[in-house]
Amino acid sequence: MNWYGVMPAMTTPFNNQLEVDHAFMARHAAWLLDNGCTGLVVLGSLGEGATLETSEKVAILKNIVRSIDSKAPVVAGVSALSTSTAINLAKEAEQAGCQGLMVLPPYAYSTDWREMKNHVSLVMASTPLPCMLYNNPPAYTTDFLPEQIAELAGEHSNFQAVKESSADVRRVTALRALLGDRLEIFIGVDDEIVEAIAAGATGWIAGLVNAFPAESVRLFDLARAGKYDEAFALYRWFLPLLRMDTVPKFVQLIKWVQAEIGVGSSLVRAPRMELVGEDLAAAKRVLSAALKAHPKVDGVKFPNLIEA
Repeated sequence: MNWYGVMPAMTTPFNNQLEVDHAFMARHAAWLLDNGCTGLVVLGSLGEGATLETSEKVAILKNIVRSIDSKAPVVAGVSALSTSTAINLAKEAEQAGCQGLMVLPPYAYSTDWREMKNHVSLVMASTPLPCMLYNNPPAYTTDFLPEQIAELAGEHSNFQAVKESSADVRRVTALRALLGDRLEIFIGVDDEIVEAIAAGATGWIAGLVNAFPAESVRLFDLARAGKYDEAFALYRWFLPLLRMDTVPKFVQLIKWVQAEIGVGSSLVRAPRMELVGEDLAAAKRVLSAALKAHPKVDGVKFPNLIEA
């Protein structure tokens, strides 16, 4: 498992009956990889994992693994209300042919380190697959502190990476100080990517990449190369869009952007609802301005994946 580069947190497309659109998801996966993404993360927060049945999750994993045919690693997001359900999903992901797991804390229950450590430890120990720990205290309340992450790293050899979404870039520095290169550090907050790379991050689990993969990969590559003048020029253009990834309606916003440029559907499952009113008007303003000022990035095109 090569934990590096831009890996989309893939959205889950639905048809008009709100069933998973596997054919479109396969086309979308191929397009993302063709534009330079290094892997695919499915069933995460942006993938509406909390609204998917276990059978749907397994079907998604099998479809993506089969459709990309070993062109890149597939990482399964693993979260559930119970530890036993999360363990079962981890085992299903291994059997489906995934190359890694992104291990989340339980959806609805957050408590002390003893219980949260036990949950993620049991999931990591349930398969030999390489694991990434997802730390997102704003969304899941549980906050895995650098010292606690270091403790886990000392106990699980297959614990190889962290998705750090606390929105505090100092966490990257703290993890590097404690662990050196023991773990790869991915950023999961879109509007923090350049700063995080400067602090030592080596990967990006990205959201707006679902609509703008070439631009995302270019931004990542410039920052990793230390070409900060060019990186910040692209970053300034991208930031209004990237900030859509940092608000409660990030799923609706990102899927709406995909739909507007022909690379996805805006359909979401309840309790989420599609954008209306000022939310929709504000999104239209941001996207319109971004498209008018679109930078010249090699290879950018917006194919109509819906009609493919």
